[in-house]
Amino acid sequence: MTQLAVIGAGSMGAQIAQQAALHGVDVRLQDKSAEQLKKALESNRGHVMRRVEKGKLGQAEADLALSRVRTATDLAEAVAGADFVIEAVFEDLQLKRSVFAELDGAAPPETVLASNSSTMGISKIADATSRPERCVNVHFFYPVLVMDLVEVVRGPQTSDDTVERAMAMVREMGRTAVLVNKEIDGFIVNRILHAATQEAYRLLDAGVASFQDIDTAVEKGLNWPMGPFRLGDFSGLDVTYNARLHMYKTTGDERYRPSPQLEAKVKAGKLGRKSGEGWYRYDK
Repeated sequence: MTQLAVIGAGSMGAQIAQQAALHGVDVRLQDKSAEQLKKALESNRGHVMRRVEKGKLGQAEADLALSRVRTATDLAEAVAGADFVIEAVFEDLQLKRSVFAELDGAAPPETVLASNSSTMGISKIADATSRPERCVNVHFFYPVLVMDLVEVVRGPQTSDDTVERAMAMVREMGRTAVLVNKEIDGFIVNRILHAATQEAYRLLDAGVASFQDIDTAVEKGLNWPMGPFRLGDFSGLDVTYNARLHMYKTTGDERYRPSPQLEAKVKAGKLGRKSGEGWYRYDK
């Protein structure tokens, strides 16, 4: 089985590690903060034990899956002997580049270095290493323990071998991989979702319909589990706004300019479920 290292023990990194462990992969989860690592393990235990309570997983299987995730605060220790590394740190380009530079010096020469970034193509990060041909985007969707899809995105210098290893790693983790052969902003899912939600925001800004009615129309007419505004609240309106702002600044295309009403929500601190209010109000 592949030896996997996951760098960053936030919600994404923690669940990526546990998803792999549930499918027999030994994982080293690394974060500079011991407290964050403790929180990650506690959160993962909660997710796994709920499966036991629902009869979806046996207790012995759960204990084994939890034991497969080992933690480290030292990056070099975490990646020693790793075949595959997934970076899942905060969405900041300079931070990711510094992590990849450190990984390049610490990981074995044949190790694949993958970024979980949903907004930054690997070409912006890979040149911080001496192995750009072994760098690739492997984009999981949150919550990783629920969402089946993973986008594997080839960079301009990514080798065929690296792509094949990334696709195999995703399958080994029990997830469905799709290959994006050309690096583009937003990859596949976020690009299509962005186009649909931008149109929803344009309808709102033009006064065509209320956000509640737009959500209802999309949920009932397109059979989406959540309309674009409810989904924004769930994901975090700051995340939605920053993604749109990134696309707008990258392309200069007015179609990607964030909605004034979305911007107002973010500036007012109304970020969705996590703040108690976004487009909707939430009882804490």
